[in-house]
Amino acid sequence: MIKKFKTIGLLGLALMANQWVFSQNDAFKTPNIKDEMTVDSDQNKKWRTGQYKYSAKPKNMWELGIHAGHFMVDGDVDPKQPAGFGVGLHLRKAVNYIFSLRLDAMYGKAKGLDPQPSDPAVIRLDNPTAANIITGNRYFRNYQITYMYGSVQMIANIGNLLFHKERNKWNAYAFIGLGLNNNKTMLDLLDGSGKPYDFSSVNTNDVNTKAGRKQIKKDVKAILDGNYETEAFKKVAIFRFSDKTNIHPEFQGGIGVSRKFGKRFNLGLEHQVSIADNDLLDSHRYRTVEDQSNDTDIAHYTNLRFAFNIGNFDKKTEPLYWLNPIDAAMNDIAELKQRPKFDLTDTDGDGVIDMLDQEKNTEKGAPVDTKGVALDSDKDGLQDYKDDEPYSPPGFRIDEKGVAVIPKNLTEPEVNKIIDDKLNAKGGVGMSNISGDWWLPMIHFDLDKYYVKPEFYGQLHHVATVMKKYPNTNIVVTGNTDVRLPSTYNRILSWERANAAVEYLMSKYSFPRERFIIQYAGEESPLIPGLADSHSIAKNKEMQQYLNRRVEFRVANSGDSEMARPDGKAGSNSPQSSRGGNKYSGNPNSGY
Repeated sequence: MIKKFKTIGLLGLALMANQWVFSQNDAFKTPNIKDEMTVDSDQNKKWRTGQYKYSAKPKNMWELGIHAGHFMVDGDVDPKQPAGFGVGLHLRKAVNYIFSLRLDAMYGKAKGLDPQPSDPAVIRLDNPTAANIITGNRYFRNYQITYMYGSVQMIANIGNLLFHKERNKWNAYAFIGLGLNNNKTMLDLLDGSGKPYDFSSVNTNDVNTKAGRKQIKKDVKAILDGNYETEAFKKVAIFRFSDKTNIHPEFQGGIGVSRKFGKRFNLGLEHQVSIADNDLLDSHRYRTVEDQSNDTDIAHYTNLRFAFNIGNFDKKTEPLYWLNPIDAAMNDIAELKQRPKFDLTDTDGDGVIDMLDQEKNTEKGAPVDTKGVALDSDKDGLQDYKDDEPYSPPGFRIDEKGVAVIPKNLTEPEVNKIIDDKLNAKGGVGMSNISGDWWLPMIHFDLDKYYVKPEFYGQLHHVATVMKKYPNTNIVVTGNTDVRLPSTYNRILSWERANAAVEYLMSKYSFPRERFIIQYAGEESPLIPGLADSHSIAKNKEMQQYLNRRVEFRVANSGDSEMARPDGKAGSNSPQSSRGGNKYSGNPNSGY
């Protein structure tokens, strides 16, 4: 039988070693927990995109284990060493990263033999049923107990809260539990012929020395036949579920340490004590005929536990007590450290930070576009801040100051004809409607607003200057929004923004309404695509949303037509805030 157990044990170790070899690559690395591997996939998806502060709890496996070890009773009689054995099963499930519940069951046997002789009168008090059996002037107490329990245990794990590495190989834990036990204690009182033992030949003079006690036990064992034939007395007047079954409630406590061997297996060593209101586990409670011991007997179980994680790793993680609960936070912190620092430095003071500025040494005071490049409105090769005529009519040679050189001997109609001929040759529409290649500025708006901000009055003055210089030119005014809020709402808001710009130009510069063509694009034509539909975003992302909230101006073509106002209300025509979240304002000289 022993050989069979050894063979089974060796096979189990071989299987565990095989699993350990194939799982080392990822056993101690952070697991890839997909959204569907959590109890709330929607919450986890929002957490990954920054829309929720907490990740969802991962679905994790059950642990099934077997255990075996040394079982003994600490009572009035010395336990043999080794006293006995215990075997059992457990099933464990994590409640969270620290606490887990375990169903545990054990079956064990243990023996005890006292080297100190006892008065037969004491034995008769301990076991009234043996009153007619015990004779002579001394007796050596002995017993054999069969013990089993079933319990529910709460385990507190302290080995997986890690600040300095990804995963743990070792776990330390403590536990408490409540359960029911059943025990049956037998005594060896009679020899093979059914007669009481005669211990008169046993020398007990050296009972106070270790060597003497060892010799006494050896001599007593030589007399005993090892057949525990007499059932011990069961304690009365205590709570138990049945007098016949001898089932008692018990309290358990213990500590342990476990070592992981791959993602599937772990091996643990733990010590457990079991306490019940029962001083008869070893069948004895009296020290003398007038003195009863004050302490109940305590069962000790020191055992090895081999545990196996049950489940599919594509659907569940290891039990949570093997995962680091702060791993996600540490990963996020590391990722943030790797990102480039958001530097707001603007070296040339043009209103565009160096991170976005494509021309970092622009002349001070020079108007720039949204990329920080000095403007050349008439595209004559001379920037506006150097150009004495920033809006030179196209088609003429310019001098070193950027002024168009127009022959003085030509009349105005002749000049217009020359320009029309050149534009028509390039596919243009003549002076009656200046080239659509002209750059006209755009203006931007606060979140959910359509009032015209004072810092964009300069850009609108630019538009008015062109319209005054070319009175036959009409302008298309197109409103845009960012991606947040419903698309129907954003179409209304984009129309309101275009209309607000038109009304400002009409009231400030007295242009007729017929010179403007209002169009709107809602959220469908962003300058910066792919932004999140969220108000809880980083400041640099909010700045990009700001660039999408705009009104654009361009020279009208023959096919352009007015878009009717969509039904409904949207936005606010006041500077007061209507929503929380980050806001970004541009620079009046930056074009955004």
